[in-house]
Amino acid sequence: MLAGLLLAANAGRLGREGVLFHWWSPLIVVASVFAADLLSGLLHWTADTWFEETMPVLGRRFLRPFRVHHANPQDLVRRGFIDCNGDTAMMTTPVFALALLIPLTSEVTGAWSLGLAAVSAATLPTNQIHQWAHMAIAPAPVRWLQRRGLILGKDHHARHHEEPYVANYCITTGWCNRWLTAVKFFPRCEALVTKVFGLEPRADEHRFHERW
Repeated sequence: MLAGLLLAANAGRLGREGVLFHWWSPLIVVASVFAADLLSGLLHWTADTWFEETMPVLGRRFLRPFRVHHANPQDLVRRGFIDCNGDTAMMTTPVFALALLIPLTSEVTGAWSLGLAAVSAATLPTNQIHQWAHMAIAPAPVRWLQRRGLILGKDHHARHHEEPYVANYCITTGWCNRWLTAVKFFPRCEALVTKVFGLEPRADEHRFHERW
């Protein structure tokens, strides 16, 4: 609820001060959606690929849900609204608050405030969009958005759950996936991490597939 209130407060403030009506405002909003999609991919990849659920604090709260979902994709569909969206709401709340604290005294500060608010607004429904992409039949308006590529689609995301699990990690809109796949971004990142730190990607994957 707090994240939603802060979103509304940012939108009202940016509208009153005219920041939403500059020629550059749509460009910032679109760039922010791309940024949110890329961030969702980096976070998703990290949680799916590295460390173990026994890790203090983050292990059970952050890593485990991703690992369970990877082994049993339909687990996400069974989660309630709060369980599904609570983490992204907590993550975006401080960013929404920061956007409100930036004084709108120039176009530069207005652009920063708009960018932070737009990234947070695009990030906020990410897990809900992810859940819709796993539903057998999503709500009709959602299917309309999926068919037009405005949010993550079911067939597009299904490729992420195919071995060797190195593609389509971005789960907000999926807009970045094609480009990241084309340059083999995640396989190359994994090879670099393994070379530098000696870590094996998805080292505990088999445990979750055995349990789920």
